[in-house]
Amino acid sequence: MRSTPGHRLSGLPQVAGLAAGLRRDIEVVSAVLPFKVNNYVIDELIDWSRVPDDPIFRLTFPHGDMLPRDMYDEVATLLDAGLSRSDLTAAVEPLRRRLNPHPGDQLDKNVPTDRHGRIDGLQHKYAETVLVFPANGQTCHSYCGYCFRWAQFIGIADLKQQISEQDRMVDYLSAHPEVSDVLFTGGDPMIMRTDVLAKYVDPLLDGRAEHIRTLRFGTKALSYWPYRFTTDPDADDLLRMFERVIESGRQVAVMAHFSHSQELHTPAVREAIRRIRDTGAIIRSQAPIVRHVNDDADVWAQMWRDLVAQGVQPYYMFVERDTGARDYFALPLHRVSAIYREALSQVSGLERTARGPVMSASPGKVVIDGIAEVNGERVFCCRFLQARDPAHVGRPFFARYDEAALWFDDLRPAFGEAQFFFADEAPQVLVA
Repeated sequence: MRSTPGHRLSGLPQVAGLAAGLRRDIEVVSAVLPFKVNNYVIDELIDWSRVPDDPIFRLTFPHGDMLPRDMYDEVATLLDAGLSRSDLTAAVEPLRRRLNPHPGDQLDKNVPTDRHGRIDGLQHKYAETVLVFPANGQTCHSYCGYCFRWAQFIGIADLKQQISEQDRMVDYLSAHPEVSDVLFTGGDPMIMRTDVLAKYVDPLLDGRAEHIRTLRFGTKALSYWPYRFTTDPDADDLLRMFERVIESGRQVAVMAHFSHSQELHTPAVREAIRRIRDTGAIIRSQAPIVRHVNDDADVWAQMWRDLVAQGVQPYYMFVERDTGARDYFALPLHRVSAIYREALSQVSGLERTARGPVMSASPGKVVIDGIAEVNGERVFCCRFLQARDPAHVGRPFFARYDEAALWFDDLRPAFGEAQFFFADEAPQVLVA
């Protein structure tokens, strides 16, 4: 695999022929937000005859509108001053912090503790599931411009989540029998060699955490580097590891990330999906709905058809989170709701399994079930699919309709209520 980092993207042969303004945008925006594109994405996923409107190009390459105008101009001035890379990095760090690098109270409310203090590299927001950020998995094969985990990739130590102490991870899990699922995330755990990943997986199979029923692997590798499961030197070892987990009586769930059906049509991805499924693992697919890439009901309907045809279950349609390049990618919630409903209307029951549109906010995963008129007031009909407080799971609530609302924090209670029922909840402090 050959990867090109953001500051070198403007030198790619495919980019050299683009308009000067596009090349300038690539240089400026990649100085603030992390970008990396590999040869598979460049050669097999992007239709260069459609650039800049090709959806995968929009997904993986910088664009000028990803930064607020004043920030763009400030960074452009820094670049023109000819600063060294280290001086430029130092100058843009405060700008990066303005882009809400860790939304949803991830670092304030989700990080558990043990007798040694915070366990940075674990998150335990929902009782049943613990997220693990392996230290060696804090990058990806390519980066999505809308990534809500972009702060993992910019080299600011206090923004990074990672754990290398496998025993500490297992000790925490052993002390929490309510946990049934462990989700390896990042970055992308599939960026690691199998023998490194196994150092996190195998301790969960040795009897110390018998209550763990499912190991999930959050990954974009099927989209950006399917050879990880086919021809990479340790691809077979990875699949044997999946089989070993399944033979232990647990389930393996590959939480794939497909944003567009264009990512599903290469021979490499089809073979990778087949090989994973042959191990007994299941594959579920999730992605946010974002402008310029998949803000079209036909695109989602076609992607769901293509996923199911290959044995992958559509799982979530997320709403773009309030971080990074959100202003470039975000859609009004009323538009997101309409696209979701229109996409559902085009597919069969087996292809309607994606829950959405879902906002992964601080109190929990909130789905917009639709827009209705209740007691003469137009409202968003909302419901908790998952919640920091388990008592809220499945509980509906109504928010005042607002055409400008982009995110959960933009919502206000309907019917003249002063606040939502969950507004004063105190987060549980999870301790081993």
